[in-house]
Amino acid sequence: MDLTQNVKAVQEKIAAAALAAGRDPAEVTLCAATKVQTDDTVRAAVAAGIRVCGENRVQELTAHLEADAYAGAEVHFIGHLQTNKVRQVVGRVALIHSVDSEKLLRAIDAQADKLGLIQDVLLEVNVAREESKGGILPEGLPALAELALGCPHVRLRGLMAIPPVSTVTGENRKYFAEMRHFLVDIIGKMSDNHSVVDCLSMGMSGDYEDAIAEGATLVRVGTALFGPRPPVTGPAH
Repeated sequence: MDLTQNVKAVQEKIAAAALAAGRDPAEVTLCAATKVQTDDTVRAAVAAGIRVCGENRVQELTAHLEADAYAGAEVHFIGHLQTNKVRQVVGRVALIHSVDSEKLLRAIDAQADKLGLIQDVLLEVNVAREESKGGILPEGLPALAELALGCPHVRLRGLMAIPPVSTVTGENRKYFAEMRHFLVDIIGKMSDNHSVVDCLSMGMSGDYEDAIAEGATLVRVGTALFGPRPPVTGPAH
């Protein structure tokens, strides 16, 4: 695996997809999904030009932070977050992508209050209504967004989604287009608030070009950068 070449190739595809959609490539952020990667691999990714790392598992996040593996990059938490793990994440990452319930939102707000900071978050939407996935169902999104906008120690930055795994180019564009609609709807209903709602986190290794075509501002890419992941061992979170 040539990580430097992989990073360059993905960056070039992101730029091409943005230009094809009439967008500025600078509008799209590449987030390297570093799940199960070693400290050295994370460091190598940053050295190769990665500026945002996304972590799925709290213990891996903690270990990489303690090893200073992310040095030079911003860190996001992109996996499912249990409320009892909130204190290990809030204030340690720039953005939490996976807020999908009132309970989790309030726990993040309370922990941020304790730390005297404002935590940036995205609301995760189960856009395809898959029982196996987290995320708020679309009909619950307006109420959760309204609550997030009212939390004094949370700053709502946008939305995140994980559509079904697809091997057919273009198959997920309908979901990406729906997410864009949800974001525009939230922005249209906002009044005076302290948030900058401008982030649409969607698209992974198999479909990030389609996501960009439909308005993604951040794509979460793992396999296309690091190759197939080794088996995951230990607890999931």
